[in-house]
Amino acid sequence: MIRAILFDLDETLFDHRRAVAHAATRWTESVCPGHELLPETPALWLDLEDKHLPAWHTGQCSFAEQRRRRLREFCRRLGLPEPADPDAAFADFLTHYESAWAAFPDVPETLEALAARADAPMLGVLTNGAPAQQEAKLRRIGLMLHMEVVLTPETLGAFKPDPECYRAAAAKLGLRPEEMLMVGDNLQLDAAAPAREGMHGVWLDRYRAEPVAPSPAVTRITTLRDLPRVLTTLNGRLVGPSRAA
Repeated sequence: MIRAILFDLDETLFDHRRAVAHAATRWTESVCPGHELLPETPALWLDLEDKHLPAWHTGQCSFAEQRRRRLREFCRRLGLPEPADPDAAFADFLTHYESAWAAFPDVPETLEALAARADAPMLGVLTNGAPAQQEAKLRRIGLMLHMEVVLTPETLGAFKPDPECYRAAAAKLGLRPEEMLMVGDNLQLDAAAPAREGMHGVWLDRYRAEPVAPSPAVTRITTLRDLPRVLTTLNGRLVGPSRAA
């Protein structure tokens, strides 16, 4: 029986791409109105996240420093002057980013459907993000009340996909890995890696990635609305057919 479902946050519950698109264009417009590369700024920002966040994950720099590196390179790539105070400039970016925070449309109804079940599991978040910002997102988009736990590298001592991250999550909840289901948009971090530690992995492929053959331990869905059905199927398989007395 699945007793807990852990969700990734960005691009799973929280529409990070939408907020980034808003912030990258608005911030660039404020620095250089009419910039010829304005339509390309959202994709550039996301690429630079992928490039610079690992340095924080591996302990090479602080969370604040990876932000500074990201913003400096963003400006260089656009031919903009590097900000004299990158922390203040990033704070301006965050103002635009936070103004566009929103949950995906399929999230509230899915969480409500899960909570209404007779076999309702504990719900929580397992994120690689900084705890203060991730918890602020959950509160702003109205999801914190649904979550019994918010697990971050600060509390677990490791980032996804380090195996210790998933082991520590199970220990925090007092559950066996096979009693837990992890859901997220990243096939490796949110589905395949936890599945290797004995959890059940669900890959939320919102953007219909190129066909990938996940392992048999991973279930692929394209909307969270499918999650209650997946849970029913999985619990039926784990519990097995009922037998008359």
